[in-house]
Amino acid sequence: MRAGLLAFFLLIAPPVAAQDMGALVMAARAQVGVTVLYDGAYVALDYPGGDLPADRGVCTDVIIRAFRAAWALDLQRVVHRDMQRAFAEYPALWELTAPDPNIDHRRVPNLQALMRRAGAALEISVNPSDYLPGDLVSWRLPGNLPHIGIVSDRMNADGNRPLILHNIGGGAQEDDLLTSFPITGHYRITSEALDWMQALDR
Repeated sequence: MRAGLLAFFLLIAPPVAAQDMGALVMAARAQVGVTVLYDGAYVALDYPGGDLPADRGVCTDVIIRAFRAAWALDLQRVVHRDMQRAFAEYPALWELTAPDPNIDHRRVPNLQALMRRAGAALEISVNPSDYLPGDLVSWRLPGNLPHIGIVSDRMNADGNRPLILHNIGGGAQEDDLLTSFPITGHYRITSEALDWMQALDR
């Protein structure tokens, strides 16, 4: 994103207070060593507030649990309610004819759609310095698999790239992953984006 356009974006859409982004990062990091398994099985969940056992999950569960712990924001309910009112705005990849609160929020393409609709999407950059703690990033893994994680406030050993909090197969981890795969999305939760989502969680 060009510097002038980025400055304009920040003027019209200020980020959530730095301490709140720090809370999101800490909530994601708190899952490391707790979520130790990757489990993408379809599970019937309570609604709202449904979750798998804390020792298991997928990449989206890192995001969902961090939002709940840091901001008391339930992405299960947010995604479900937004899909109820705008189902056609979400990817038609699973041959569904109606929203499913058990799984919709646990699918990367749906979180990407939600973030775009909330106004949180930024242009994709290859410059690591454009990624701030608390940003969400999505990738395309080998085999055309989508992945998503949260940008950490810690840097890699060379100090030139932020680490990523995610679950790519071995539980929640904090890894040097940002430029390891093609980036498909970059999202920053501004105060306006957070307000937009919170309005769906009431």
